[in-house]
Amino acid sequence: MSDHVTSRVHVVVVDDDALVRSGLRMILGGAREIEIVGEAADGLEAEDVVAATSPDLVLLDVRMPRRDGLATARALRTRWPSLRVLVLTTFDTDDTVLEALRHGADGFLLKDTPPDRLVDAVLRTAAGEPILSPTVTSRLIAAATGDAPSRSADALERLARLTEREHEVALAVARGLSNTEVAAELFMSVPTVKSHVGRIFTKLDVDNRVQIANCVRDAGLG
Repeated sequence: MSDHVTSRVHVVVVDDDALVRSGLRMILGGAREIEIVGEAADGLEAEDVVAATSPDLVLLDVRMPRRDGLATARALRTRWPSLRVLVLTTFDTDDTVLEALRHGADGFLLKDTPPDRLVDAVLRTAAGEPILSPTVTSRLIAAATGDAPSRSADALERLARLTEREHEVALAVARGLSNTEVAAELFMSVPTVKSHVGRIFTKLDVDNRVQIANCVRDAGLG
């Protein structure tokens, strides 16, 4: 949206988690082609920061207080049509992805995207190339080809392998709770939660918490 004399991509980072913002600032700030020109903790603040800094791209979380990322994406693109918006979030549910794209997002990435791929995605999105993480792309293709029922059946079958307690932990993880938060909610010790999560990884055949959430959502339980 701005006419910079340099070729660097000017970015505003929007996330309600200060640690996430700090991490993104370190990752992106280490790339010579990128400059972080501002950050915001929620959607309303984001609009003010964008107005003050005139970035080329906004890296935007979905779940935030006051105004979420989807509404913010729509507001930003309405006010600044040439601004690029790259959504970065924990969960890649079909509805969230499609809504983000409908609201004007140019791309959608998961927060577990490796740093080098994140930098590449920012540069490519700023250059006008729509970006979707591989898992997001596969989910959209599956939805478009009518494969959603089989995904649901597969997810239900995998969740049936869990004990009742593991199932409760899986549902809590799918809501984005940390091990400490799960322990408090389910009256367990943190080491016990970690043990349950490890067994859930094995039984569901997944590698991370995002994939647990995906399985729960495919089963229609989240």
